[in-house]
Amino acid sequence: MSELNTDYQIIAFCCQYCAYAAADLAGGLRLQYPPNVKIVQIPCTGKMDVLYALQAFEAGADAVMVAGCMPGDCHFLEGNTNAIRRVERVKDLLKQIGLEPERIKMFHISSSMASQFVSATEEMLRVVEMLGPNPLRMNGKANRKEVQSGHAS
Repeated sequence: MSELNTDYQIIAFCCQYCAYAAADLAGGLRLQYPPNVKIVQIPCTGKMDVLYALQAFEAGADAVMVAGCMPGDCHFLEGNTNAIRRVERVKDLLKQIGLEPERIKMFHISSSMASQFVSATEEMLRVVEMLGPNPLRMNGKANRKEVQSGHAS
């Protein structure tokens, strides 16, 4: 793995049955993903509410990844398709407040796809390196007023 910028924070909402298991497998295989990826285990990506993602950004996360089951393989039938709609809603909301919609992305990763999990985390880090830090975060503190007024840079 090349030298990675650890100044950024990426929150990964991971389905316990698939993506979280893939992250666990990556650890078991000694595959490394960026240390600035913080995993939040959830029962299903369908449980990932729009508010969770928005709160992550408000708290200073530079990116959010939502990683769930492969299409058609959700343990809760339609959880991952519901998550796709929610991620699209968050993208719309990010645009409205002046943030780039690329800061959130949905990934489909089965429990055996450890290397794909690592690739997804590295992809999100590359996106954040291209976009720069979340303007809501300034010296570790949320800078909400700047973004709400539409002057986020």
